[in-house]
Amino acid sequence: MDIKIYTSNGCKYCTQVKKLFNRAGLTKYEEITCPNKEFLLSNCPNATSYPWVIIDGKEIGGLVETARYFLQEGIVSSDKNERS
Repeated sequence: MDIKIYTSNGCKYCTQVKKLFNRAGLTKYEEITCPNKEFLLSNCPNATSYPWVIIDGKEIGGLVETARYFLQEGIVSSDKNERS
């Protein structure tokens, strides 16, 4: 998987999305720290917030959209008993 995560310093949602990736065992990703919103939009014109996740060239979205994508693709389970 080719994964890019656009983040902003001090963003709690950016921290949470990286934790989500780590829990899913996806530890190889490129994190791009954006100096400002214009930088984000110049690289991801559809971005609406931080973090902004792109997987294999497909814009997934922010934290909630990424969690939803992981569930739909079977990358993670919604079964709370399967926590490691």
